[in-house]
Amino acid sequence: METLAAKDLTLGYGDDIIIDDLNITIPKGEITVFIGGNGCGKSTLLRSMARLLKPKEGGVVLHGEDIAKVPTKDVAKKLAILPQSPVSPEGLTVMDLVKQGRHPHKSLFKKWSQEDQQAVEEALQSTNMLDLQDRAVDSLSGGQRQRAWIAMTLAQQTDTILLDEPTTYLDMTHQIDILDLLFELNERDGRTVVMVLHDLNLACRYAHHIVAIKDKKVYAQGRPEHIVNCSMVSDVFQMNCDVTYDPMFGTPMCIPHGRGRCLIKSAVEEAKKVN
Repeated sequence: METLAAKDLTLGYGDDIIIDDLNITIPKGEITVFIGGNGCGKSTLLRSMARLLKPKEGGVVLHGEDIAKVPTKDVAKKLAILPQSPVSPEGLTVMDLVKQGRHPHKSLFKKWSQEDQQAVEEALQSTNMLDLQDRAVDSLSGGQRQRAWIAMTLAQQTDTILLDEPTTYLDMTHQIDILDLLFELNERDGRTVVMVLHDLNLACRYAHHIVAIKDKKVYAQGRPEHIVNCSMVSDVFQMNCDVTYDPMFGTPMCIPHGRGRCLIKSAVEEAKKVN
């Protein structure tokens, strides 16, 4: 059964239509990545699928139900979202932040339980944040902060996790660290992961399923090896490139055209001078 799907979905702000009559189904138990040019509606679509933005038309289906008709706490028990560049209150510790992930499971008469504590500790352990649980979130490095926020979403114990550009502002090491963590959560726990990413090569490496957005609609969707090619990159990103294969992973790898130092060209020119 489908985990999450958009049906005839139209989204916008005021009179500005961002997504128009879009249909997608998120594969259960896989990693799906939304790609596309700046302003194409990737983040808007992700927010709508988390019920943070009301559709103008159509709707979002979660586990076979119209998400708009499901109580908020019930949605939060099935689906967690990590927005782009979240900010925590000053001085909030990692432990207190992760505990907030248990909010959907609480009620006026239900006190903090052993089940809650176990969920928090497992989330901290999964993200390697146990040793930092007493640190203030705002004192952490960018990669550590992102792990703390991911731990909070894990504490919700949902089957589906949505993340809006989880690697933004992180250096290369921390980008790989975060994506490896999400890949491990998918592999180990079978969690459905949906992300917005800007780096096409990383999207190809980690995604089972890619959705390319252009002109308010789905331009292409499917396995990276099936849809990522020179034509798609040109149409979606208005960029000429060569597409080869990652020598380590065998996934599509985009080599953009453009200006820059060309060592091959320089070597040829030097050889001509010698001859």
